[in-house]
Amino acid sequence: MLRALVVLLLLANAVFFAWGRGWLGAPPHHAEREPERLLAQVRPEVLTVLPSGTAGAAVQAARAAALLCLEAGPFADATVGAAEAAIGAAQLPEGSWARVDPAAAAPLWLVYAGRYPEAALRRAREEDLRKLNLGFELIQSPPELAPGLVLSRHASREEAQAWLGERSATPLRGARVVQLPAPAPAWRLRVARADAEQAERLKALPGDTLAGGFRPCAAKP
Repeated sequence: MLRALVVLLLLANAVFFAWGRGWLGAPPHHAEREPERLLAQVRPEVLTVLPSGTAGAAVQAARAAALLCLEAGPFADATVGAAEAAIGAAQLPEGSWARVDPAAAAPLWLVYAGRYPEAALRRAREEDLRKLNLGFELIQSPPELAPGLVLSRHASREEAQAWLGERSATPLRGARVVQLPAPAPAWRLRVARADAEQAERLKALPGDTLAGGFRPCAAKP
């Protein structure tokens, strides 16, 4: 009896060995020793194994690339406070947004003729300029210059005076150099690093209070 049991065990082991070798059909799949799994890889050449420190830096870089810079504006001094209060509804982390100081507007100098409050007088002056083949534009603001005619625009007083001096032989009566008043400051509210969830909350804020709502930050020149 014992001898028969030993023979059966040996026979079973032999059958299992032959099955595991694939002699009796497809062998079972072993997670650690399966060569077929390597053959089933899809484009293994694109995979790169990174050291732990490098991998962490790559993850951080990927997360940073997914962050968005969003801003709303422009706002005048009288409205920027209400816009800042509206951002509170987005429940952003403290310090994650800021008021961007408006850039100082560069002075603009005009070669100007006017004022011409009487339409007939203005039309006569326009006709004179057309006969001289000089371009012009009608200016309607600021009040101290409107209505008047702008013959050219320049970044400095010297450039404007030089332009006028080059035409000294032309009867540009009444033309003079004036400075166009700088526009009022225009503030912007900027969230420099908004994740996807924060971006959705910002874009859901009321656009009428936020000058049309948040949009991608303007590219720097």
